[in-house]
Amino acid sequence: MTPARNADHGKRPPRHARAGRRRGAGASSSVRPGAESGMAAAGAVPGADESAAPAPPGPDGTGHEAPDGTEPGGETAGSAASATDGVRRARLGRSSLVMSLGTAASRASGLVRSMLLVACVGATGTVADAFDIGNKLPNMLFALISAGLLQAVLMPQILRAMNAPNSRVRLDKLISLSGLGLLLLTALLVVAAPLIVLGFTLGDDWTAEGRHLAVVFAYWCIPQLFFYGLYMLLGQVLNARGKFGAYGIAPVANNVVSLLGFGAFLLVWGRAPDRGISDLSAWSTSETTVMGATATLGIAAQALVLVFALRSSGFGWRFRLGFRGIGLRSASKIVGWTLGAVVLEQVGVLYLTNILGQGAQAAVRAGEVTAGPAAYTQAMTIYLLPHSLVVVSIITVLFPRMTAAVHAGDLDAVRSDMSLGLRSAGIFSVFSAAVLMVLAVPLTAALLPTLGTDGVGAIAPVLRAMAVGIIALGATVMVRRMYFAFEDGRSIFVIQVIATVSLVVALWAAVSVLPVELWAAAAGASYALSTWVSVLLRIRGMRRKLHGIDGPRVMRLYVRATIGAVVAGGLGWLVVRLMDGTDLTSWGHALLVTAAGGLVMLAAYVGVLKLLRVRELDDALAPVLRRLRR
Repeated sequence: MTPARNADHGKRPPRHARAGRRRGAGASSSVRPGAESGMAAAGAVPGADESAAPAPPGPDGTGHEAPDGTEPGGETAGSAASATDGVRRARLGRSSLVMSLGTAASRASGLVRSMLLVACVGATGTVADAFDIGNKLPNMLFALISAGLLQAVLMPQILRAMNAPNSRVRLDKLISLSGLGLLLLTALLVVAAPLIVLGFTLGDDWTAEGRHLAVVFAYWCIPQLFFYGLYMLLGQVLNARGKFGAYGIAPVANNVVSLLGFGAFLLVWGRAPDRGISDLSAWSTSETTVMGATATLGIAAQALVLVFALRSSGFGWRFRLGFRGIGLRSASKIVGWTLGAVVLEQVGVLYLTNILGQGAQAAVRAGEVTAGPAAYTQAMTIYLLPHSLVVVSIITVLFPRMTAAVHAGDLDAVRSDMSLGLRSAGIFSVFSAAVLMVLAVPLTAALLPTLGTDGVGAIAPVLRAMAVGIIALGATVMVRRMYFAFEDGRSIFVIQVIATVSLVVALWAAVSVLPVELWAAAAGASYALSTWVSVLLRIRGMRRKLHGIDGPRVMRLYVRATIGAVVAGGLGWLVVRLMDGTDLTSWGHALLVTAAGGLVMLAAYVGVLKLLRVRELDDALAPVLRRLRR
């Protein structure tokens, strides 16, 4: 009970939030009447005005330095209320729809990228796993600075800076200091690449040649860290200004560069064998160069899109250095806890990657094929599709206004938006879990047509094992961000300790008794378990902070959605069986089974939710139906 109690009784809310709690201490935990008028699930609002987001820097576009004696980051009650009103007017419906459309374009092109990547190096084998480890490093390292610094620190400070009298100066300093820090950190990590890769390839089954290839890929890929950071930083500024589309569509540029690079690779060197490439004598330095350079140039292009988007929005950046007046004094209170939590999270990923690598390399030595880091990454890519297409868009639109409400002490508004976000995400995530479980084999083969039978057989079980975790994923991401808004890093850390321990212990127990070919599926199941542990603890703690999170209403939604998903899953399973969906003969067969099973499941799910009178479903479908009628 002690860890859970710590999670519940983390830092007290910021002073402005506590003041708001006193004003609304007698409020019920139910949602305020009319709070959701005109907004609900993704895309529910027609004609919402994006211009109603927080105003840009002052009329002259320059801003002014805070006078001496002004508390950095300080805000009057009036400015905080203005921030809340301004952000809330950026309606959830249209904004999340814009992001969803941009993200859909990004994910569609990303799937084509994955197809070509699999064609180049395969989904199993030493080369695929070495590339995956090298290319995974900047993502993992970026997670440390993204969740630890950018999301936990800079997003709240950017929101405050947007409405501060010296907004232009504060934003210039925040961007300049962050960019410079990212550049220095990236250079340091490139030098440390051999040591970092060693941490991911500790097993004796790795050969010296395979480990060296992973190091070379890391040299090429770690510079992505700087561009990932720039992308996140500029994206937060755009989101705070109510411009959500560019952030969602920018990854298309990355995918276009990848399509060109990987396409050129295939024209010169051809496809990898269905079982992947494990004989490194058949792999050249030129191939390594093309693969690594393509991966990094794509991320650079992605960041460059936001540079142009920010300029076109009327924001001009000027390089400025200095810590005074940018509000980092209060932010520093949570950085240590948050960084500790992210380090723990990556420790779990490190352990998982080592287990996957050991299993895959042991299979290579035995002349067999099993899922390793590369196959797990492909499964994760498919797993995250519904989450990134819809749920992330909802969270990204809601978070700025929820943060502004926290700063204004309006806990009723936070509670209302939290309930709205959890219910909107639940509509999509529960159905997604059913689809991933039932259609794992045909869906994998349909989305990655360059996979052979062995590749599909390696990825699909991992995807199925992960599936149940997607229900908890959206909720845990949303609630985690709210801990950032309350500047409560301690609770994030305590909960992450428990979640990481649950992943490591579950996976250790599984690999102790299971054969090597099931290790990757066990890793997926352990990841899902840790996600559920995390969300349950985070929601319990947030309920204490907000004096309730509209729990009965949220639970009713998830129960009814689960009923619909069970019915839909049963019918989908019947379709797969009738169409021989687990014994696929071609890509067309896989596509047909996926389409038929998916449509039957969707119709059944919508029908059951209609019978159960789930209002959130109507809100989610409204924007789509409006556009179909046009």
